[in-house]
This record gives sequence, structure tokens and C-alpha cells, in this order.
Amino acid sequence: MTSADIDTVFDRLQRLATEAGLPEVEIGTNYGTPALKVGGKAFVSVKNAETIVLAIPIADKEPLIEMAPEIYYQTDHYRGWPSLPLRAAVIGDDELKQRLADAWRFRAPRKLRASFD
Repeated sequence: MTSADIDTVFDRLQRLATEAGLPEVEIGTNYGTPALKVGGKAFVSVKNAETIVLAIPIADKEPLIEMAPEIYYQTDHYRGWPSLPLRAAVIGDDELKQRLADAWRFRAPRKLRASFD
């Protein structure tokens, strides 16, 4: 895994966030990894070249894992936290764009979210 591989995954996230029309997206880091933020809060980050981590309500995690276990999974590290890892190479752009929009809504300030929806 190289930093170029991580950059490629992060470039994809930025492109899809732009395509989804998500407003006020900031580029930053989350625990030292590249992240997209809204209102100062990370809604998605790149853990490594294989793994993207989404911000997600805890109650929404299990249904996604059951729906597509080849994409979404749980580790002890994320159990009980509003974060869900996924396999970057397996998820398609359309689904990832939808998950980015959902994660953005989860983290965006209420007024901004209302203006987007």
C-alpha cells in the first residue's frame, strides 16, 4: 500500500461527493487519515488503500452488513461507534455516492442539511 493508492481512493471520494452535489464539503483529516468533513465533522475517511470508513447511525450498520457483506463489515474497533468500514475496491460508484450523501446528512449541521434536502 502506498500513499498514491490512498490518494486514488480519496480522489474518488472527492469526485463522488462533488457529483452528489454535497455542499460545504471540507478536505481534512480524521485520526491522521484523509477525510471529507462537513461542519468540521468527518463524514468519510480513508483508513488505507483498501478501506473507507463512513459515518453512519449505529442502527443503520447491521442492515447494510446484511444487505452486502462483501462490501460492508464490522470490526471490534468500530463496534458500538457510528462508523462503518467498507471495502473500497468492491463498492460501485453509484452506491458509494449514495452512502456519501447519507453520511453527509448524518454529520451536517441541521440548517445546512435542511437547505440541501
